[in-house]
Amino acid sequence: MRIAVAGATGNIGALTVAALERGGHDVVRVSRSLGVDLLTGDGLDDALTGVEVVVDATNGPATDPVETVAYFGTTTRNLLAAEERAGVRHHVLLSIAALKRVKGNAHYAGKREQERLVAAGPVPWTIVPATQFHDFAAMVANWTERDGVATIAPLLVQPIAPADVADILGEIAVGEPQGRYADVAGPEPQDLVDMARRTNEARGRTVKLVPTWSAVFGPEMAGDVMLPGEGARIAPTTFDEWLAEQR
Repeated sequence: MRIAVAGATGNIGALTVAALERGGHDVVRVSRSLGVDLLTGDGLDDALTGVEVVVDATNGPATDPVETVAYFGTTTRNLLAAEERAGVRHHVLLSIAALKRVKGNAHYAGKREQERLVAAGPVPWTIVPATQFHDFAAMVANWTERDGVATIAPLLVQPIAPADVADILGEIAVGEPQGRYADVAGPEPQDLVDMARRTNEARGRTVKLVPTWSAVFGPEMAGDVMLPGEGARIAPTTFDEWLAEQR
């Protein structure tokens, strides 16, 4: 099949491209760095010529809710309109588990708008809500690190390996549209602070971690809020197995 991956140069996008190519598919990489701009629409029509399926693994700014909603709104409208013109038959969106349970986060607000547009749009769709990735904890600590000290919320999460997410997206892309898919998650709940500590140790980095609810994430995300819902699809790779690859 001829399948386009939007956000093809990002973490999940690049892994999804690789997974689809291993399956023998003709993959079109959609990325601003490759000459296709979702924000303006430049290059989209040419990129989607002959494409049957689009996988959207794009990311966006997450600092301000208004800016983030506007960004995801514009890029998603442009993508869906181009898909309709090209006759694309399946739009696969990578989203976030627990999206409706977290109200104060800018990125979550943008993703909710993205889901709304896809569900109301002209192209048959599958929305795939995933939990946080195995590398999420170290990334969050990196956002806040100053002079060897990082603040990080003590979130309870059930992280999933990025490669597992890519494999699932590739599997879904070659099938029929399914509407809202089950949450996809890793095998075990983890504490975000402990994940960051262990990832930094595996990578040979020394960072003092300060648990707090006054940094990037607030107490509305405490408890089991971030865990997958009932009937979740559990991917195979544990955090320990992923961590062993970071050493």
